[in-house]
Amino acid sequence: MSTGELAAALRTWRDRTDPAQVGMAVNAPRRAPGLRREELALLAGISIDYVVRLEQGRTRTPSAQVCAALARALRLSDAEQAHLFRLAGHAADRGRISRRIPAGVRRILEALHDHPVGVLDATWTLISWNPLYAALMGDPTAVEEHRRNTLRRLFTEGEAGDRVRHTTEERDALARSLVADLRGSTSRYPGDPDLRALVGDLHDASEEFRTLWDSGAIAGHHQSHKTVVHPDVGDVELDCDTLTTAEDDLRLLVFTPADADARGRLDLLGAVGTEAMAVPRAPVSPSASR
Repeated sequence: MSTGELAAALRTWRDRTDPAQVGMAVNAPRRAPGLRREELALLAGISIDYVVRLEQGRTRTPSAQVCAALARALRLSDAEQAHLFRLAGHAADRGRISRRIPAGVRRILEALHDHPVGVLDATWTLISWNPLYAALMGDPTAVEEHRRNTLRRLFTEGEAGDRVRHTTEERDALARSLVADLRGSTSRYPGDPDLRALVGDLHDASEEFRTLWDSGAIAGHHQSHKTVVHPDVGDVELDCDTLTTAEDDLRLLVFTPADADARGRLDLLGAVGTEAMAVPRAPVSPSASR
């Protein structure tokens, strides 16, 4: 793989991306029609310096998670995403977990704009989301990459710093279900190093995880109930359905309001909360999660 090829491809894709189509304000004339580097960095949740080094071929290749973030920010087609992953040394391998966001999934994210929707890979790591999800849960780009993994947060951090609240029964049921789903992933991707590392880390860090893992239970995770404690609109009661894609084994978390009050709070977030997400936040450096 040539870092020069990757650099050239990223510059081409950035130059052809219409800022308005990806939600960036265009208030003044631009010297070039495409995205600025700082805008790409903001959209992808990485540092501007890292974008510069990538486009100049001065850094090692990005992780699969960073590739997914760049593909999302640049709205790459399925073929372009596959090309990006190959250039970065992440060629398609049925034995490895996919982090590709197909165009069809992106269309679902955009169509369900009045519902919070997040997309996770088979390790339960968040890799894409729509604006209402970010407004409800907090901007995912503002946290380190490894903390976007649901199981790491659940078993090593509890609910500290998390907006989601569960009853004891809901939390225990969620833990059992997620571990059973993760065990199923290990048989589909026995050689995936990220999955192997995740299981090892959780096994070392959490007695609860060890107990659930050693039970040997295997099952898919399909639905749960959540209460999101939002700092501006208060408690939002939500039902969460998990839809799994066939080709890439992605999990789409689709949140629906449990009652009319929750619908009203989501509508309020949709009207004013997503505007706050346009305020630039400190991006996460990819090096922090390597």
